[in-house]
Amino acid sequence: MNAQSSRKKIRLGDLLVQHRIISEHQLEVALAEQRRSGYKLGRVLIQLGFLSEDELMRFLGRQLDTAVIDLKHYQFQPEVVRLLPETHARRYRALALSQRGNEITVGMADPTDIFAYDALSQMLKKPLKIVLVRESELLATIDLVYRRTDEISTLAEELGEELSGSDYDIAELGEGDNLGDAPVIKLLQSMFEDAVQIGASDIHIEPDEKVLRIRQRIDGELQEQIIEGRRVASALVTRLKLMAQLNISEKRLPQDGRFSVKVKDRSIDVRLSTMPIQYGESMVMRLLDQSAGLLELDALGIPELMLVRIRRLIGRRSGMVLVTGPTGSGKTTTLYAALNRINKPSTKIITVEDPVEYRLPRINQVQVNSKIGLSFSKVLRTALRQDPDVIMVGEMRDQETVEIGLRAAMTGHLVLSTLHTNSSTATVMRLLDMGAKGYMVAAALDGVIAQRLVRRVCDSCGEPSEPDPAQLAWLRGQLGSKALEGLKFKAGQGCAYCSNTGYRGRIGVYELLEMDEALTDALRRLDTEGFIAEIRQRDSFRSLVQCALDYAAQGITSIDEVIRLAGGLEELRDARSDDDAAIFEEPAP
Repeated sequence: MNAQSSRKKIRLGDLLVQHRIISEHQLEVALAEQRRSGYKLGRVLIQLGFLSEDELMRFLGRQLDTAVIDLKHYQFQPEVVRLLPETHARRYRALALSQRGNEITVGMADPTDIFAYDALSQMLKKPLKIVLVRESELLATIDLVYRRTDEISTLAEELGEELSGSDYDIAELGEGDNLGDAPVIKLLQSMFEDAVQIGASDIHIEPDEKVLRIRQRIDGELQEQIIEGRRVASALVTRLKLMAQLNISEKRLPQDGRFSVKVKDRSIDVRLSTMPIQYGESMVMRLLDQSAGLLELDALGIPELMLVRIRRLIGRRSGMVLVTGPTGSGKTTTLYAALNRINKPSTKIITVEDPVEYRLPRINQVQVNSKIGLSFSKVLRTALRQDPDVIMVGEMRDQETVEIGLRAAMTGHLVLSTLHTNSSTATVMRLLDMGAKGYMVAAALDGVIAQRLVRRVCDSCGEPSEPDPAQLAWLRGQLGSKALEGLKFKAGQGCAYCSNTGYRGRIGVYELLEMDEALTDALRRLDTEGFIAEIRQRDSFRSLVQCALDYAAQGITSIDEVIRLAGGLEELRDARSDDDAAIFEEPAP
């Protein structure tokens, strides 16, 4: 598309009516909505459902004789992208895609915007070739390609130079009138903005012998950035301690705190933990997006048949429901989603947590504090005198808490809690190991939800994938050769959208054990073998691995993720490296 044609102003609405893509009446409705909202006409038409984004893209492409680019599969060149500053990319809905000779290819959501075209021409000072991109893809791509790693490194160097003087008082950092100008504040702002932009759940600040490592946990995996020199670490830790109102002079003992920051109009609650290590203090920050709102139980990815049973369990007036899994498996999210569903004016809910992660309206939330003797068991006893209908205990940590929770469930309260076990079956065994009486567990426990999180195959680069011989052998062992026939799997190839990992986002994998008469009888007799055998006989019981395999067969996750969940990944890697032929043989029936 040349400069002359790009400056030609077209009336999108009139053209759409002229080509009978929308009607005159629909155009009038859209124009009225545009005047009210201030959005561009194309976006308004899509929001009103008068046409789809794909239809609009194809139409504009034909009218402007312009190529339509799919950004999801585009290989970006970082040096070209940075020719256009992020603020201007967002303002003009444009992205510099490639450069050939003296010409720069720029993707625009609205190539008819002559003001944006003129501004981009003056800014880039080179001939432009305009291509058409979807606005929804463009905005998502801007968040991903404008990472702040270079900015963080530059600010860290600037801060290192500022700290080079031997008479500099580190405690003065961030104190004074020019907070926004302090390099440490700018560095923290960049770190938080980058983490929120890419959806990181945690930020790790780790001083090493000669470098500072900043690691972000994205979809359960850590991604690392290394900054030369570790003087910066002390400045960051001190400033973060001040923000969390911790003791900045105490560097020998671990400390915990929390504070809130606003990042791009999003309220982020930060839980902070410090720990003394060999080269200073390690700091980990858990980021909780308070502005995102709680997930609904229906939005967690729980299979529909299991979801119906879970709704029935948490809808009861008494009994105990446990959510189990390792740290970071999404137990708290599931519990909050359950509370959110049953949170009504007619229901009194008290929670006992360490710490309180999300503030919920109408719910009495108590933070335990071991330093003053405010333990789970002590708060739980008091909570029972507060006339609750539902009690949520953050974690069953000891025998006393377990027994109080079981008694509460037996005396007309619904008790929700978590436990760190590997499966729903192991949860019942753990309760017995913790000293709970078999008859009490049998009388109080209604159900156990075990869960894990697996990574989703990236929508942008996910492609059909055939299992390799080792994966095929593992699958045969799980499903059998006949059940494996016809199954299709996917794997991510790696792209800009997923930081070349092949995965983007996570989904929960669930296992539900619902107690019934046969299981409770086995528990009363303390017949653990009979209890486990009874579960295995049930067609309605689907294990975590079976649930994950269902997701793999639907192309939601990969086979490697399922194998990792099953705990067989290390053995599989050994088999691949050793070329052990035995693993490739089909197991005997």
